[in-house]
Amino acid sequence: MMSEAAYPQRVIRLTGRQTATSIDGPPVLLTWQASVIPPLIVVLLVLFGWLAHRAWQLARAEREAVARDYPDEAQDRARTRRIAYARAMAALTDRGPRVVAVTSGVTLLLGAGALVGALTTDETPGEAAQGAYPVVHGAAETAQALGSWLIGLGFLLFVTWGRRAYKDAAARRTIGILWDVGTFWPRAAHPFAPPCYAERAVPDLTWRIATWTRATGGRLVISGHSQGSVLAAAAAWQLAPSARRRVALLTYGSPLERLYGRWFPAHFGPAALGSLHREVDCWRNLYRLTDPIGGPVRLPGDRDLGVDHVPLTDPLAYGRTDLHPLPAPILGHSDYQADPAFAEERRKLLARLRPDLPTPRGEPEPEPPAA
Repeated sequence: MMSEAAYPQRVIRLTGRQTATSIDGPPVLLTWQASVIPPLIVVLLVLFGWLAHRAWQLARAEREAVARDYPDEAQDRARTRRIAYARAMAALTDRGPRVVAVTSGVTLLLGAGALVGALTTDETPGEAAQGAYPVVHGAAETAQALGSWLIGLGFLLFVTWGRRAYKDAAARRTIGILWDVGTFWPRAAHPFAPPCYAERAVPDLTWRIATWTRATGGRLVISGHSQGSVLAAAAAWQLAPSARRRVALLTYGSPLERLYGRWFPAHFGPAALGSLHREVDCWRNLYRLTDPIGGPVRLPGDRDLGVDHVPLTDPLAYGRTDLHPLPAPILGHSDYQADPAFAEERRKLLARLRPDLPTPRGEPEPEPPAA
């Protein structure tokens, strides 16, 4: 076991209270695991530095693209820089798998090294390195002490982030997105989380769609944003083929391919999404280059299928116009309905469905498609 000199009793020193008996330090395995936290943080800092450099490169490249997207506008360097930066930050989502792979691999290697070190010696990392060079011994003790403090700091950050979610709308939105994605999957994937809401939401949505189409014999456009597009796709998969042929999908800001297709290819890969497109009557997907979550569906042969719309313009106007007397905001992942393309694509979907079938109440009758 470790000596008191190797692991100082920090609680006693901080509170100033002395006891007649000494308190043993933490288990050797815990000390070894704490000592690998600083190297892991160094790796994370290197990854974040690489992401920052990559974002800077992308932002520089996007400035020329922004100028091409608004050719008739007098260029404002600050405005162009903000739009290019928003596009570059949104593109970093595609680097997520690489970051997760490197972090997971390094964590596995460091954790295995800590386990081997704890099983082969009864000493802490600092004591195990006493016979080595002074630099190695000092680095081991520093990693051990720093790691033990970082464990406590991590707990405080976890509590602080939870408190912040009650006061900060942005933090609450981020936690809500992670919560939605996590609790979408069955309970076996997250046994310590609340029950899967998809087990209630998807059957209910499927029942509503099937009931309405059966009772009216009509057609229906299922519109889904972000996580709602995943629910819409899951509900369409559960429909009977006769009802599915009366349904059109309109997805926007959708993570179906960008996130779900990459992380869960067996359920949302190209084959699954391609079969969904063949089974519904028609499908249209909207996305923006400034959206860090939504993206194209990228079905095989999509040039002929026409599922993905060209990237929507964001912001809608570069400078001040009659419709936008104030500078138009960069919307990113939100407010797709504000884009005129949304209403236009919905109208086209209704027109592509069987024109002899009634529309839902409140929907205008679509014009017949041009010959």
